[in-house]
Amino acid sequence: MDHRLSRGSWVPVTGLVICLLLCACVVDLVLAQIRYSIPEELEHGAFVGNIAEDLGLDVAKLSARRFRIVSGAKKQYLEVNLENGILFVNEKIDREELCERSPNCFLHLQVVIENPLELYRVEVEILDVNDNSPSFPWSEFNLDITESAAPGSRFPLESAQDQDVGTNSLRSYQLSANQHFILNIQTRNDGSKFAELVLDTPLDREQQKKHEMVLTAFDGGSPERSGTALITITVLDANDNVPVFDRSVYRASLVENAPRGTLVLKLNATDLDEGSNGEVTYAFSGHAPLKVRELFTVDPYMGEIRVKGVVDYEKASVYELYVQAKDRGPSAVAVHSKVLVDILDVNDNAPEVILTSVSTPVQEDAPPGTVIAVISVMDRDSGENGNVDCQIPNNVPFQLHSSFKNYYTLVTSEFLDRESVSEYNITLTARDLGSPSLSTRKTILVQVSDINDNPPRFSQPSYTVYVTENNAPGASICSVTAFDPDSNQNAYLSYSILEGQIQGMPVSTYVSINSDNGNIYALRSFDYEQLRNFQILVQAQDAGFPPLASNVTVNVFVLDQNDNAPVIVSPLPKNGTVATEVVPRSVDAGYLVTKITALDADAGQNSRLSYQVLQATDPGLFSVALYTGEIRTIRRLMERDATRHRLVILVKDNGQPPLSATVSIVLTVVDSVPESLSDFGDLTLSPQPPSNLALYLIVSLSTISLIFLVAIIVLTLSGYNLPPLVNGNSSLSQSYCYKFFSGSDYCSISLMRGTPSSSQTNNIGHITSLTIPQGHKHERAIILHTMWRIRKG
Repeated sequence: MDHRLSRGSWVPVTGLVICLLLCACVVDLVLAQIRYSIPEELEHGAFVGNIAEDLGLDVAKLSARRFRIVSGAKKQYLEVNLENGILFVNEKIDREELCERSPNCFLHLQVVIENPLELYRVEVEILDVNDNSPSFPWSEFNLDITESAAPGSRFPLESAQDQDVGTNSLRSYQLSANQHFILNIQTRNDGSKFAELVLDTPLDREQQKKHEMVLTAFDGGSPERSGTALITITVLDANDNVPVFDRSVYRASLVENAPRGTLVLKLNATDLDEGSNGEVTYAFSGHAPLKVRELFTVDPYMGEIRVKGVVDYEKASVYELYVQAKDRGPSAVAVHSKVLVDILDVNDNAPEVILTSVSTPVQEDAPPGTVIAVISVMDRDSGENGNVDCQIPNNVPFQLHSSFKNYYTLVTSEFLDRESVSEYNITLTARDLGSPSLSTRKTILVQVSDINDNPPRFSQPSYTVYVTENNAPGASICSVTAFDPDSNQNAYLSYSILEGQIQGMPVSTYVSINSDNGNIYALRSFDYEQLRNFQILVQAQDAGFPPLASNVTVNVFVLDQNDNAPVIVSPLPKNGTVATEVVPRSVDAGYLVTKITALDADAGQNSRLSYQVLQATDPGLFSVALYTGEIRTIRRLMERDATRHRLVILVKDNGQPPLSATVSIVLTVVDSVPESLSDFGDLTLSPQPPSNLALYLIVSLSTISLIFLVAIIVLTLSGYNLPPLVNGNSSLSQSYCYKFFSGSDYCSISLMRGTPSSSQTNNIGHITSLTIPQGHKHERAIILHTMWRIRKG
């Protein structure tokens, strides 16, 4: 069995040819050609050749490199064992079925190997074996020959047909022994042979009316095969004139695929005899091939040759028709002529597109020039009708490169982006150069696989959340949402809160987040009076490799609730009794008796206070200002008015629902202040005038406030990071606590700054502390009122 690489049989110009081929290649493919020769009719599994060894390939890597063969035949006649690299017969090959009577029969294979991509062309020559015997169309031939036929007259015989080719085809004829005829063997243009019966000695009908001979056809195979036919010759009386064709050879042109009934040409033969001896009839000669009889017909009376079947240029470009003419007289003798019909090619075959190899999906970061598919095209037409050009649309990031004739590679022309286009339907158009041209379209689906090249994106640049104080712990306060244009794992997001501190505590003690959906939950109940607002940093991270992440700021504002009732600052009860004030009897209407001072830790409308008299001994004598809390006389005091009056003042905020507090105060009407004070022995008068002490206290408090303000400014300029006293809405960021201690001889008033939380007691510090003698209650009220004004800002 012959097998060889084609380069082994090249002539000395091989080097030049190789250089030219390498220069013509556009794509970096290693191409070679290998040829094997095997006889037909081999059984399944028959050895063809070790294709892996002949190509110099590693047998162990054939499967990993996706070694495969592609054949243009309708059946998979050959296959490769990937374990040993042997090419073997997969299905029995009948050369006559595959190539009909073509002198050369080849199976064209393409070998495709990937990683890296390599392409080889393999030709397997199918050698003919002598498996067909010559056979005649009929087992018996009848010839009528007039006795007047002259020696040397020729009589064509039916040709034997042998499906084999080459030396196995029909080689010769042999005629059995007889007295009158010899055999003359002729050769056609295509090399086939046919026999003519030649009259050697004259016939004598009166001596013998019939002659029988055996015609034997031999082929050239080994062993030799043969076929026989019986020739029966009837000797007729003389018809001395035979028809004569006006040409010895006819020639006509016919377009392939001509419709049935198309006239090819008209034969013309004449006979000088008269009557039935001069009436000429036409027919195919006995040795006209069967294929010709299937494609053409001859009108017996008109001599018109017409198309009977489908004439295909791709099967035969010229046909030889052997025709005969004979008269209808007795002892009619047939004369013969040859008709050559040239078939003209038309563009009747569209190109065929074969995807030899397709690599999909392709990663979106694949570099330009990545091979996606190897494509082969073919057109069975000839000339310009068989030249094919392939194109793809210009609006796709791919290019078509021609490696060599009728072979193309589809490669990427730029980087791909799956988020823009996840797949491409590339329409490959193969168009021949015929007129009109024919085309074939093939759609190649190229899918783009994802890489993690996009970080998550939040739906907002930042989030602002408003939470009402006293919220339930564990309740959801907001949700953040991010999206990732990648796919699969690269688009799976998880949420987390980055580490940080709020008022010195980890942010994780204040809020938590659901890592799957981005819901944020409060872990504690917020208090507006302690915490007005805070920020958290949320991160969204995908599950790609490596993972990508993005951050977003969530601003949380705590909204105030009316959860603090007003607190009475002055007047304060003493020794467990209600507060008392004295009113001179001689005062006029509108006299300021005292002032109710209260504070509310809430903000806004929740801290706006109003005052009203809830109970009074004499409702018509005293009134309280709605917003200032000042208690004044409504009219002058009369002698008949009681000397002791009790007032219950209601202090109410403006929240919803409103909260309130009450204070009781006893007003004593006196004729003169000193005598009234002496009646209450619990008050000790200072030897100094009250007005001087009040002035002293006011000046002291102002001095301390000024020193405190200067200290804050100095610390700020020196870079010490102080917590702000005032936030954005112009309210103190720290709460103030007033403490009042009352003894038998003195009272102590302390103003403390800080958050009165058990966990933050270290933040509380005294701003100032004053000790005032117990007897100076007017001065004490002035100081308390001043502190309240500081608190209000």
